[in-house]
Amino acid sequence: MGAGALAPGERLPPLRELAGELGVNPNTVAAAYRLLRERGVIETDGRRGSRVRARPATTPRESLRVEAPPGGRDLSTGNPDPALLPPLGPALAEAARRSARRPVLYGSPTVDPDLARAARAQLDADGVPDGPVGVTSGSLDAIERVLAAHLRPGDAVAVEDPGWGGMLDLVPALGMRAVPVAVDDEGPLPGEAGRALREGARALVVTGRAQNPTGAAVSAARAAELRAVLARHPRTLLIEDDHGHGIVDLPLHPLAGSVPHWALVRSTAKAYGPDLRLAVFTGDPLTVDRVRGRQRLGPGWVSHLLQYTVTELWRPGAVDPAAVARSYGARREALVAALRRRGIAARGRSGMNVWVPVPDETGAVARLLRAGWAVAPGARFRTASPPGVRVTVSPLSRDETEEVAEALAAAAGPPPAGRYA
Repeated sequence: MGAGALAPGERLPPLRELAGELGVNPNTVAAAYRLLRERGVIETDGRRGSRVRARPATTPRESLRVEAPPGGRDLSTGNPDPALLPPLGPALAEAARRSARRPVLYGSPTVDPDLARAARAQLDADGVPDGPVGVTSGSLDAIERVLAAHLRPGDAVAVEDPGWGGMLDLVPALGMRAVPVAVDDEGPLPGEAGRALREGARALVVTGRAQNPTGAAVSAARAAELRAVLARHPRTLLIEDDHGHGIVDLPLHPLAGSVPHWALVRSTAKAYGPDLRLAVFTGDPLTVDRVRGRQRLGPGWVSHLLQYTVTELWRPGAVDPAAVARSYGARREALVAALRRRGIAARGRSGMNVWVPVPDETGAVARLLRAGWAVAPGARFRTASPPGVRVTVSPLSRDETEEVAEALAAAAGPPPAGRYA
C-alpha cells in the first residue's frame, strides 16, 4: 500500500485467502490488518471486509482548501470575526495576578474550582444533567479522549453528514469507522441516527447548535425524537458538541442523560478566539473519570492561566454574547435571504456558516475564484451527502451580501434535488 500498488477504495482479500496465498497463519494476517486499521490505512466494514481508505488518516480534510485570489475575499476559513472577539488583555492580566498569588504546582487540582463552578452553573441553566467537569485543549481533544475511553479500533461511530471535517478525520485516525447520518436544519435525522445505531455504531456525535457546515441547530422536537432513538439503544456512547456556546442565541436542547455514558463538550474557540485552546466538558462520572485519569498520564492538565482567563471572561458583564449572536445572525440571514431571492435554497440556521448546495463543487469553487471569492469545497465536510460549498459569513459586510449572493447563484445554478433541495 505504501508503494501505491493498491488504489484508494480497493478491497483487500479475506484473511484466510491471503494467509493461504502467503503461506502464513491467519492470525498473522489478522494482526497485520488490525495494525493497518489502527494506523488509519484501511477501514473495515463488518462482513463487507476491509478496503484501502480513500485518503490516509494523516491527510486532513483541511488540505482540501483554496486560496483567495489576489485582491479577492476569503470566505472559506470558518474563523470568527476578530472584531467580535473580546480583548484578552484584562482577563490575562488578572490570570497572571492570580497565578502570582498562588502558583500552580505539581499536585494541584487539575481543574480550577472557580472555572468548574462557572461551567456547571451555565450547564445547569441549559438543562444539562449534573456531572463532574473536565478541561481539555479544545473540543476535538475532548471528543478524542471520550471516544478512546469507551471504544477501540474497528468500532463504528455515527457522525453528521455533512459534518465537521475535524470529526470526520478523527474517527479513522483512531482506527474507527464513520457511519454517516444525514442532517437537516433541526439536526440529525432520527431515522438516519436509528439506522446507524442498528447497523452497529457504538457512538453518536451530535452538534447541538451552529453545526459545521450547515448551521443546523437541534430543536426541542428533534431532541425528543433523538432521545427516543437513544432509549432504544442504551449502550450507545453519546457525545454532544456545543462549540456554538457564546455565539448563538438559540437555546440548547441537550440529549445528555438519554444513555448511561455521555459527554457534552463546550469549546471557547469561536467565542473568544481559536488560540485560547480550552474546552470544558461534563458527562457521566465514569466517562469523566476515565478521561481525566488518562489525561493525567499525558499532558497532566490544561494550563491554569488559560482556565483563569476563561473564568474572567465568563464573569457577568465581561462579554455580551447576545450582541455577538445578533451580529453573526444578521450576516447569515441576509445571505440566506439573498440567495433565496435568486432561487438557491441555502442553509444557515445558526452560527457563522452558510451551506449552499451545488451540482458540481469543483466547477462552482473555480467559478467563484474567478469572481474573486474563495469558499470551502463541500468535500471537506461530506461522506455520502450531496455536494455543496460552505461560506463563512464572519468576514462579510452587509454591503457585500448581494454581490456574493449573485456570484454564488451564478456558480451554483439550480439546486439539486435531494436532502438540501
